This record gives sequence, structure tokens and C-alpha cells, in this order.
Amino acid sequence: MAALTEQAFWDLVTAPDLGLDPESVSENLKAKLSDLTDEQLIAFDKFFGINMRKCFTWDLFGAAFVMAGCNDEYGFSEFRCWLISRGQTVFNNALTNADSLAQCSPVYYLNEQPYPYIDEYDLIAGLLYEERNDDELPFVPSGEQPAGKRFKDKPKYLKQSYPQLFQKYWQ
Repeated sequence: MAALTEQAFWDLVTAPDLGLDPESVSENLKAKLSDLTDEQLIAFDKFFGINMRKCFTWDLFGAAFVMAGCNDEYGFSEFRCWLISRGQTVFNNALTNADSLAQCSPVYYLNEQPYPYIDEYDLIAGLLYEERNDDELPFVPSGEQPAGKRFKDKPKYLKQSYPQLFQKYWQ
């Protein structure tokens, strides 16, 4: 089988139906990844780690805060998994302008609240690899602190920094 390309990574990781609940999105990815060779799983996991680091920014943390009240590192990790699941175009637009996420719809709702999170989406390839080989893939941390300048969590600042997200999600 051929080496896994970045485009193949995005084709695999992008959720097919944006209305799906997070668990269905994860199950869909797991089903797609089970067809990959071990080498392709390793490459997929590496691409995932690279993209998790790319979106480890205060600007996107602020967007997650406005959209869903995200205020801890674990939640921000699950938000970044959700962001990656939205596909390459949405991902790259968000890196350039976090407020562009206001155009990203629909967002899954849980208990009538926006829920832009996918729990442990980043671990699926590694868990599959471990099941097959009784060995773990290397863990690649995103870093100590998000890149950029920390966002200010006062409504006045949030409305100024994320006007579209603020209008759509702030309550």
C-alpha cells in the first residue's frame, strides 16, 4: 500500500456529515482507519499531532471560549479535535481567522448548548495501532502554552475580537 499523504489524512479525518454526534464521528473515523496498514496509521497519527500543534493557539482558545465556554486544557484539546474533524478548509480558515468558525455549521448541540468537542478523536489511530501491535505510538505533546497572546475573557473584548462568534453564541 502507498504512503499516507496529507490529502489522504484530511480525506480520512473530515467528518462526512456535520450533524453527526461526536461519538458517531469517532466511530466513523475508527472504521476508516481500520483499513490502514501500520505504517499508514503511524503517518496518520503524525499528521494529527502536527495539526493539533498548529491549532494550539490562544486565538482559537478564545473562539472555543466564546462558542462553548471552553476554559481548560482538556476541553481545548477536544475542541481542536472537533476543529480538525471539520476538514482542511475550515481548519486553515480558522488558523487565519478564528472568527470564521461562525460560518461553520451546523454545530452539534448537547443539552441545547453548542458542543464543538470530540473526546479523544486524536487517540483513535494510536489505540488501533496498540490493539494490533501491543505497542504504543510515541506521544507528541502540543506544547506548554498555546501560541500567541492570551485572550481577554471580558465580554467587551470578546465581542471586539470575535464579532461573528460573539453574536452567534454568546449568551
